Amino acid sequence: MHDHLIRATAPGIRAFAAITTNLVEEARRRHNCFPVAAAALGRTMTGALLLAANLKTVESLTIRISGNGPLGEIVADAYADGTVRGYVKNPFVDLPLKNSKLDVGQAVGSGHIYVTRFVDLKQPFTGSTELVSGEIAEDITHYLTVSEQTPSSVALGVLVAPDTTVAAAGGFFIQALPGAEDGVLIKLEDNLRQLPPVSQLIHSGHNAQATLEIVFAGLPITVYDQTELRFNCLCSREKVQNMLVSLGAQEIKEMIAEGQAEVCCHFCSEKYRFDAKELTDILLQIESK
Repeated sequence: MHDHLIRATAPGIRAFAAITTNLVEEARRRHNCFPVAAAALGRTMTGALLLAANLKTVESLTIRISGNGPLGEIVADAYADGTVRGYVKNPFVDLPLKNSKLDVGQAVGSGHIYVTRFVDLKQPFTGSTELVSGEIAEDITHYLTVSEQTPSSVALGVLVAPDTTVAAAGGFFIQALPGAEDGVLIKLEDNLRQLPPVSQLIHSGHNAQATLEIVFAGLPITVYDQTELRFNCLCSREKVQNMLVSLGAQEIKEMIAEGQAEVCCHFCSEKYRFDAKELTDILLQIESK
């Protein structure tokens, strides 16, 4: 199933659902994540894409999970065009299962969630709240309720196969609009209580629309446009070269003495190598200014 996100409404409710299996697998592969790290990173990237679904064309947002668990910091950047990138500081964390499930909460630990919105030409706005469980979905839900005062429900799931690849990933995000009727909210809450894990739904073949139809069973739902999703990093050789220029002549001379330089992107693990000749050209560029 290709990765995609849909937008939908029900009476007094707006909703978004995403299938992110392929992009989470790409992130796992790029960062060589162990299963619990793949689950935490995949949930964070999926959550960022769901929150970014309302953004305008040139807008973006960043979710940063800063916990005291062994994973360290988890960061995901999501963009209005359906692209996302992300990393986890310590991808090689291995913990015992908890109730036969990956113990993401223990791996994340306690700390804070930060959500930064880059909107139009305005200054970026960052809100934060304490982590309530480290399970990511509950933490995003708590953030939306407390920091942005938006009653919401977020569900995120990543199923990692025995061979450590990502077998299913995705989630949904539901918001109650002003004036939502109590009867609709009660029905929705009842549906959510009976809902199987979202990763289980996706693994069994449910796409984003089918997932929302189960969430809103018994309620009229209108589905709108669909957006393709993919992992995409903004790094490039040109940007890395400009970064090297900004380091100054002395550091470049030291790299030349070593014979080469290698720069690895945090977000996608792409490696950019510069040999002595290329570094010398960079040094000449610096010294000509």
